[in-house]
Amino acid sequence: MRLVVIAAAIGAVVALVGTPLLIRLLARHGYAQAIRQSTDDEHYPDHEAKRGTPSMGGVAIIVGVLLAYFGTHLIVWRPLTPSGLLILYLMVGLGLVGVADDYLKIFKQRSTGLRARTKLIGQGLVAVSFAYLSVQFPNSDGITPASMAVSFLRDSAIILPMGVFVLWTWFLITATTNGVNLTDGLDGLATGAACASFLAYVLIGVWQYGQSCYLSTATTSCYATANPIDLTIVAAAAAGATFGFLWWNTSPAKIFMGDTGSLALGGGIAGLAVFTRTELLLPLTAGLFLITTISVILQVGSFKLTGRRVFRMAPLHHHFEMLGWPEIQIVVRFWIIQGLCIGAGLALFYAEWVVS
Repeated sequence: MRLVVIAAAIGAVVALVGTPLLIRLLARHGYAQAIRQSTDDEHYPDHEAKRGTPSMGGVAIIVGVLLAYFGTHLIVWRPLTPSGLLILYLMVGLGLVGVADDYLKIFKQRSTGLRARTKLIGQGLVAVSFAYLSVQFPNSDGITPASMAVSFLRDSAIILPMGVFVLWTWFLITATTNGVNLTDGLDGLATGAACASFLAYVLIGVWQYGQSCYLSTATTSCYATANPIDLTIVAAAAAGATFGFLWWNTSPAKIFMGDTGSLALGGGIAGLAVFTRTELLLPLTAGLFLITTISVILQVGSFKLTGRRVFRMAPLHHHFEMLGWPEIQIVVRFWIIQGLCIGAGLALFYAEWVVS
């Protein structure tokens, strides 16, 4: 637990102190994201008050995670592991794709940022390289950071060929990153929900470490995760950094995380799911992001097939904005939904261990 507290504390302090410095730097140069304007054909929620708010705040989150992870290892003089470094690689790599997207939004004042195909290619290159590297670097027991078995609460008997495993990992990462990106439409919404997801992986990592097959005498209910305590450090660092950033990102937001933050956070959540062998638990540990994504799919699919919209506007949180709900009310209620999803996921995780 000492490692968890140190990592979370460093991440929170760095983000809490570093974000206002980033705000001043971005504001001084006028680096603010373009705001969509309503037209006769398309109506958007009134976000005029957000005009001029700096974006690209995800830089503070990423820096907080990196300093927390490496700082924790330096303080306790603990060796780095491939598992932890690969999660950081995934977050930084996807964060750089987000930087390119935010650059177009800020400097070119193009609210849509990168073209969808270009963004997917960038995400794909990072995700595919991560997937390949994740089954390298076996530890002393021959266990690699990831397993090519499909997992729910632990590895199943379904072993994927290398090519299929890479595609499966790419899908999980792309789906999660885009889910966080779509959810990042109201002040603090995606930040708070992501913080809750990382806290869930802190609990999962601590439990897997305590019940590790290399520490426990149990043979049926132990976990064969390669480096559970290091994954816990990463999750705690990310939870702390998002928590610290939330102070400045909550309504009324002083800064937006931008795609720099949303893609990095989504990658971190997906990477932790793969490495903790809880891939199919993602619909619960990232429940709000899945619900948001489904709302967009339903909206687009319905409009293309029938010419009618399911919601007044997608993603789902904008639908409630159009109904007149206050922004803070939507955010808090959606956080509650995320909490319920995560609670259900953790209950399943623990229940499986009890009966196994």
